[in-house]
Amino acid sequence: MSEIHTNPNNVLRYRISPYTATGIFNGCGLKGKSGSTIDVAGNYFRKRFGNNICYTTTGREAISIALRSYHLEPSDLVTIITTSQNFYISGCVTKEIEKICQWNRVIVPQTKVLLVNHEFGHIYPDMDVLVALGLPIIEDCCTTFFSQNTAGRVGTYGDFSTYSFSKFFPVPMGGLLIDNRNTPCSHVSAIDAETKANLTEVLNREIPDLAKLLTKRKKIFEYGIERFRQLGFEERFKQDKLTVPVAMMIRNKGIIRDLPALKTELWRHGIEASVFYGEDAFFVPSHQNLTEADVDYFFQIIQSFIQKAL
Repeated sequence: MSEIHTNPNNVLRYRISPYTATGIFNGCGLKGKSGSTIDVAGNYFRKRFGNNICYTTTGREAISIALRSYHLEPSDLVTIITTSQNFYISGCVTKEIEKICQWNRVIVPQTKVLLVNHEFGHIYPDMDVLVALGLPIIEDCCTTFFSQNTAGRVGTYGDFSTYSFSKFFPVPMGGLLIDNRNTPCSHVSAIDAETKANLTEVLNREIPDLAKLLTKRKKIFEYGIERFRQLGFEERFKQDKLTVPVAMMIRNKGIIRDLPALKTELWRHGIEASVFYGEDAFFVPSHQNLTEADVDYFFQIIQSFIQKAL
């Protein structure tokens, strides 16, 4: 296939989020198709997480509420731990901390709180070691809504866990704060009743089909990884049956010399992507609303970029 040319005024759009026209319809104040009065989503969340749950506008807001519950001083220190312990950390996390106090990446005597970022759907492997330190823990599960470890304890190790709807469901916003402490949940979110109702409408439709959703995500991820192997790339994180990735994280192996330029090229073609800064890796979307043709489009853009760089 020859190089794909784009019209800047008419570009395909692919995002890490599976947000679609269906999500727009059901998430913007219009009546959805389900018409159900049963709180399917609420029942699912209470069964899974318990009663101490709080709907939030975003996963970022959930992190903010959790942080503010500790009454941290501006000079206090939150230490961020990630699955890979790579340099990369999303500004969605750091900016929320910076509104309150300081952050770093290494546990020191001054650390007041640990924020564990289960990264790109992949679980931090040594949670028991962190728990043994006796520090307050917030588990950032915003990209690991459906991933677990063999102990089945992800989301319960710390005082709080946070989740983002938009990473896995066709909605533009919404999240959850789970309070694991044995105290009544009194947290207040900025989410309004209408927004919550619209989110619930979509979730009520999606949650009964979770098995299908997860199967579709798995198949498209595996298809994408196999396609990218044809270009010499490798999968960055090790997979297992308990992992549900939020994106295709690709190990570059030195094939592309200028990964930031690749990021620019992918965005130019409407593909949300980024470099896994600190490593020779990058990531592109992977979710249930992609088709094999969509992944083939990603493949062709990247293949063309490699050929032009030769």
